[in-house]
Amino acid sequence: MKKTVSMVGAVLAVTQALAFAQPAQQPGAAQGQQRQRPAPDPRDMGGGRCADNPYNCADAANPLPAATTVWLEEMTWMDVRDALKAGKTTIIISTGGIEPNGPWLVTGKHNYVLHANCDAIARKLGNALCAPIVKLVPEGDYDKKTGHMASPGTITMREDTFRAVLEDAARSLKAHGFQNIIFIGDSGGNQEGQRAVAEKLTTEWKGSPVVAHVQQYYDYASVAKHMEGQGIKEGKSDNMHDDPIITLNMFIDDPNSVRFDQRVKAGKATINGVDLSDRKKSTELAKKIVDYRATVTTDFIKKSIANKGTLPREARPTQQ
Repeated sequence: MKKTVSMVGAVLAVTQALAFAQPAQQPGAAQGQQRQRPAPDPRDMGGGRCADNPYNCADAANPLPAATTVWLEEMTWMDVRDALKAGKTTIIISTGGIEPNGPWLVTGKHNYVLHANCDAIARKLGNALCAPIVKLVPEGDYDKKTGHMASPGTITMREDTFRAVLEDAARSLKAHGFQNIIFIGDSGGNQEGQRAVAEKLTTEWKGSPVVAHVQQYYDYASVAKHMEGQGIKEGKSDNMHDDPIITLNMFIDDPNSVRFDQRVKAGKATINGVDLSDRKKSTELAKKIVDYRATVTTDFIKKSIANKGTLPREARPTQQ
């Protein structure tokens, strides 16, 4: 018993000593109060405080030469700031998809196409940049596995989610001062959502900035017709989610995305009766496809901007 009392007394003595060792609380200081953060400075940019590093100041000089890329995600914040000041106030939001496309084309088919085409469109316009490609789009129901969701590897997005992503992207770009926000989609399931968001924001913003869905970008039938005169004459369909136009449009961005070398080696570099095995010839044809699509789209982007929004709807046949 004496031992227990002795231990309790020792604990109390240590506790008392620790209490006396604590620094006295400053008059007026609240218990547990944290140090106040400094007030934000409107000059703060770049992810830090202007007061801490001059490179974080809104008017800091860019230490690098002007960016040569047109892709927003490949630019620094200073690159984007300087591009806007230089008049690059049109931004293109492109939408692709992850879906099955036969045995040779990768599931990111539309994203590879857009990587080649948005770059060409922006450079042809001269005053435009490309936002990151929206790679996930509506592809079917994931519970019932409808549409492309029947095939492994497909990733779908609910329509309302897709539209919310487009709207948030557009609102972000408006906040930074872009004057023309353009939607283009390389797949059929993307079109209505883009049009709906563009029309909603046009109504809300009254054309400032201009928001437009450019339907004419997605017109593979016209591309195929144009390319007939350039040496691509399709024969009987192989009945796959593939054709020479889209294969070549992917090929120019990344030959491996269409398994070009493997197809040539296997003697399978023909689609719908069009032989694509000659790399030099395929490269020339692919460049013509990209140039044609960029030329047509650029023309309709300019018309949409002049119209202060999306142009009237056009009938479209079923496409890729």
